[in-house]
Amino acid sequence: MSDLAERLRFDPKSGRIWLDHRRMFLMHTRSFGELRREMISEFGMNAARSLLTRLGYLSGTIDAKLATKIRSDRDDFDAFSTGPQMHALLGIVRVECVAFEMDQAKGKFFGEYLWHDSVEDECHIRDYGLSDYEACWMQVGYASGFTSAFLGRPALFREVECTSMGYKHCRIIGKPVEEWEDVHRDLHFIHGAGLDRTDSKEPLKPNHQHTSASIASSLAFLPTKETSTSNQIVGTSAGFRTVKHFIDKVAQTNATVLLMGESGVGKEVFAQYLHRSSKRSDKPIIAVNCAAIPENLLEAELFGVEKGAFTGATSSRPGRFERAENGTIFLDEIGTLSLSSQGKLLRVLQEGEVERVGATQVRKIDIRVVAATNVDLEAAVEAGNFREDLYYRLSVFPVNIPPLRERRADIPLLLDYFLKKFTQKHGKTITGYSEKATSALFSYNWPGNIREMENMVERGVILAEEDGYIDFSNLILRKSHNLSSVFSMGENGELSELFHAQGRQTEPTQKPDTGVQNLLASGLSFAEIEAKLLRAAVDEADGNLAAAARKIGLTRPQLAYRLDKLDINGGCSENLADT
Repeated sequence: MSDLAERLRFDPKSGRIWLDHRRMFLMHTRSFGELRREMISEFGMNAARSLLTRLGYLSGTIDAKLATKIRSDRDDFDAFSTGPQMHALLGIVRVECVAFEMDQAKGKFFGEYLWHDSVEDECHIRDYGLSDYEACWMQVGYASGFTSAFLGRPALFREVECTSMGYKHCRIIGKPVEEWEDVHRDLHFIHGAGLDRTDSKEPLKPNHQHTSASIASSLAFLPTKETSTSNQIVGTSAGFRTVKHFIDKVAQTNATVLLMGESGVGKEVFAQYLHRSSKRSDKPIIAVNCAAIPENLLEAELFGVEKGAFTGATSSRPGRFERAENGTIFLDEIGTLSLSSQGKLLRVLQEGEVERVGATQVRKIDIRVVAATNVDLEAAVEAGNFREDLYYRLSVFPVNIPPLRERRADIPLLLDYFLKKFTQKHGKTITGYSEKATSALFSYNWPGNIREMENMVERGVILAEEDGYIDFSNLILRKSHNLSSVFSMGENGELSELFHAQGRQTEPTQKPDTGVQNLLASGLSFAEIEAKLLRAAVDEADGNLAAAARKIGLTRPQLAYRLDKLDINGGCSENLADT
């Protein structure tokens, strides 16, 4: 179980607990019991059971992925034991295997387990006493979900004995769903049919319309993707989903959008996503980095130039606004524009027309404007560095993109995305990230946001050995942005610090040196301890000062000086001359 415990990390500074790449949280058993009781009281026994069974089923499918990831080289029993061991690691129940048979190639499976000290039984008995029905609903759902995902085919566990029914322990039996008779009751809870406020005393009516296909679909609500990766946006955090929600809302309109956020948060990626989600997706999107164009060339670049407008203008050419006709223009780093350039841009936005440099007539344009900035434009307006009228014209629909340090749930998905991207780009096979590297990446503050992560992963792929993994030594973390303290669980259940807040790896805790402890307890002074050490070194070297000096990390002259200072001759005086 140590390989699982090592993947459980605690980061108090950020308020997060991680299991591998997934965020977890602790919950009081009494709180869970109260929630369970309220669900039964409010929705009825069947609905509450269905909700908890589905919750457990989903958790089981997630942990099955972890099992195939970290124990792919183990035999079937060890790999499958990830599920029961996860139940124990998370404090839900202690699991004892009674019987286990599995042949994945033939789709064969049979499992029998005992559950000891179940948290669900504890809650149920506290609230309802002994019952005439089984009570470990979430745990049965977990076992069924884990086994179905692990086998790649529908499987069911049933609780045939339960502590809540007066048995000494709980007993569960699992096998492929088609080997069970009368599965309608089980599917009733897993499929969510119990969410109909059916009274707990009303018997469940048989449903004989469950075909093999319907059974498979009922048991196959496995989480495929935890995020929307369409159009190359990757994330699952609340911050990410909020941004995506706003962009999805505004995409089908023609409103001007202002994307705000720190450098590297992915403003251009979201701008591209907005364009591809809009009605203008079949037209071009033209990106302009306002900070990269010299002031004296900005007008010509944005609005175009007529032939002969100035020396070197040998032909007419359209500007970026004209090239984006019927599409989208993306104005990045809009906050760097001078006040003069801001005035010219304002006119274009207000009138919907451009005038090329050297032209005598204006041209109407139909474009969608998306601007981005890492500058606080409101503060810039107050400071007189940004025109207030242009600010209001741009911020019709402002969207703030939070920094990566506030979207830590996105970190594992982004790490996986960039790993795949750069292994393909550089033609290398990298198995993943080491535990120490993962802990460092999770606890790092990411001052450069996603752009910094992208560069860091690419360097890691380049430095890592072929068929190896990216290790902590392959990472280049900025010292000015420290890691938070991260703790992991050892085999004995105690937490040990993986990283100091200063970002240094923590060495394993060592037991006190008994020799030092004995010296401290002896009451000897420092001079007496030094004299004993020097005498012992000289005696062990048979009076050879050079050899004695090497044993204690001194030079011969240094040792001779200390011997003379402490007036040490004693029994070895005849050997003090080096030979």
